[in-house]
Amino acid sequence: MRERDPLAIGLGALATGIGLGGAVLALAQLGVAVIAGRLDAAERARVLPDPLLFGLLAGLVVAAAFGWRRSHPLDNLWQRGVIAVLAAVGALLVGFLAAVAHRFLGIAGVILWSALAAGFGVAGSRWAVAGSGIDGGRGKGEGGRVLP
Repeated sequence: MRERDPLAIGLGALATGIGLGGAVLALAQLGVAVIAGRLDAAERARVLPDPLLFGLLAGLVVAAAFGWRRSHPLDNLWQRGVIAVLAAVGALLVGFLAAVAHRFLGIAGVILWSALAAGFGVAGSRWAVAGSGIDGGRGKGEGGRVLP
């Protein structure tokens, strides 16, 4: 069993939350863009704020949850909480940048931005798991049992 690397765990957990939460926010904007293309102007104002608000809340929850979960090997709860909050704020920024991608590249830009954000989240998750020192980052601890 390797020694833990707190910096890799923390930054990896932060990247996981930012990437996956930002991907959820971008997908919410994609759904709103698809819905908006099928509605007239009067219906848009009535229907679109709800899915965007729910997507925003879902993205923030996903970011905080993954930031908290991937920082589990850290012993300090304060650090884990800060990582979760920063992941939510970072995901919000990534979600706002999805609007810029939609402005310049349309729906294809939002799809691309969401895929990039999700890839960033997966890479961060791998970094956090590798930094935890648990069986080379493979998810098994002492005695061969699978750790959460």
